[in-house]
Amino acid sequence: MAAEKPLPSKAEETVEEEELDEMEAEEGDAAATTAPAKPPAPSGFKVSTFLLTFLFILGLWMIFDTATRTGVAVSFGLVLVPSIGFGHSYLLLTMFLAAVIEMLLTALAYNWTTDWVKAAKVQAWSAAFRKVQMAAMKSGKKDRIEALKTHQATLTKLSGEVSIAQLKGMAVTWFLVIAIYTWVGIFITQAASPNVNLGGATVNLLAPLHPLPIPVWFLLFTLYTVPLSLVFRRILKHYALQRYAAANGHVPGGGAAGPVA
Repeated sequence: MAAEKPLPSKAEETVEEEELDEMEAEEGDAAATTAPAKPPAPSGFKVSTFLLTFLFILGLWMIFDTATRTGVAVSFGLVLVPSIGFGHSYLLLTMFLAAVIEMLLTALAYNWTTDWVKAAKVQAWSAAFRKVQMAAMKSGKKDRIEALKTHQATLTKLSGEVSIAQLKGMAVTWFLVIAIYTWVGIFITQAASPNVNLGGATVNLLAPLHPLPIPVWFLLFTLYTVPLSLVFRRILKHYALQRYAAANGHVPGGGAAGPVA
């Protein structure tokens, strides 16, 4: 991002305005340092892009084609059954471990495609920009409002880049969720008894969850996966931001180094 003219210096400039200018200057300096002397040549074949596109299309096809969905799930079972199957004796434990594997892999994929440092900077910049924009609108000074338009365009561009990067990770998530959910359903169906003990009551995992037309195991497995996904992603995000803070002395977006939420 090319360096842009800072906002006019005024006696009443707020802390948020200073933060906005500092973040813009940081992005501008980085762009000036790394910008090539001439336009880069068109990028060639990228394995990562091909892989993400393939997984997204395969996941989409698995939704509509039962044979493909089952075939992929059975392929996963070649590894999962010997590893966490326990001879169909501990269905709840198998479901939990399958959820751990699924959410860990999806979190790693999400972490691979997401620049957490950039995302944190954009988030801090957005918060600062909103405060500056509100102050400019309340002041009624058109020159200050006009000066913010270039900043808003840059912020929109960076926010879009962060969102697109996060969507790339969804391709892997999409595929793994469909494959492993299907495998769990097949695994429970193949068990000699789909009954488990939940809170002292015997529950049939294949029984429909009235009034919803879904089996009990589906809801239970979802209750495993959702919190695990949040935990794994938060840990990886925390690690990335702490590494940045340790190297730069401050957290992304400004402030002294310290615990990152």
